Amino acid sequence: MHARTDGLQHRMTLATWGLLALLGLIWGSSFFFARIAIQHVPALTLVLLRVALAALALHVYVFGRYDIYRELRARWPQFLLLGLINNAIPHTFIFLGQTQIGAGLAAILNATTPVWTVLIANALTHDEKLNLSKIAGCLLGLAGTAVLIGPSALPALTTSGSNIPLWALLFPLIAAISYGFAATYGKRFRRVAAPVTAAGQLTASTLIMLPLSVIIDTPWQLQVPPLTSVLAVLALAMLSTAYAYILFFHIMSRAGATNTSLVTLLVPPSAILLGFLFLGETLELTDIAGMLLIAAGLVVLDGRILPGRLT
Repeated sequence: MHARTDGLQHRMTLATWGLLALLGLIWGSSFFFARIAIQHVPALTLVLLRVALAALALHVYVFGRYDIYRELRARWPQFLLLGLINNAIPHTFIFLGQTQIGAGLAAILNATTPVWTVLIANALTHDEKLNLSKIAGCLLGLAGTAVLIGPSALPALTTSGSNIPLWALLFPLIAAISYGFAATYGKRFRRVAAPVTAAGQLTASTLIMLPLSVIIDTPWQLQVPPLTSVLAVLALAMLSTAYAYILFFHIMSRAGATNTSLVTLLVPPSAILLGFLFLGETLELTDIAGMLLIAAGLVVLDGRILPGRLT
């Protein structure tokens, strides 16, 4: 991690903290919107709508500012892979998991992404090996995950009160692991303007999801979803994806990558709050304990806790 250097080069002003909190709320709301939409829109079609509408919005945003089409032609195989592991796979598994679990628990499980990123980077790169703080952070994060997946967590966050299938708990973790691979692979796009990378990967993931949705979901045979689901899909694509990417890049330019990564701590509380207020979801003590362990692990991974001793 680059907590020390990043912290010296960038200061978190009150306005930046406000933007970071807003981003956490927006990304937390993505689990809330998905929980509403997935009740009436199949997972593959929901992923397609999310990435396609967001890609269209980002193409409009970058048009005339960047030479996006030159980058798409030059890097289309890389964009396809990034779209697969950063959008298509994780979105699909999160949405499938949310057919059985609520927004809050899905967000908590997905918050393990930095833990998997550190472990994957250690295995696949030469410049990001584990140190004491990373090991401690990973152990805390994995402990929190074990608490959530353990037998005592199975009754959590269902609308019916019945036990959650194990696969529904594992799917958001698979998504988090896929995000971890994407974070490591995405380093090769450092020289590409961030909005171009976002638009490119969403364009690629649209091309990936289109045939899957058509063949598996046959969306033209589906019933027209209610207005609430339509609005949830639009909010998921335009607010929680397209605008969230723009806001994310803006915060990163002001606060640096390390400070921006703190948004990971804000997403689960936002999703939990929205689920509690509008979907009637509740959390068991084991879920709260797991979330606190994961949050502690992320803070330790960030290097802000006892940096002189741990890094």
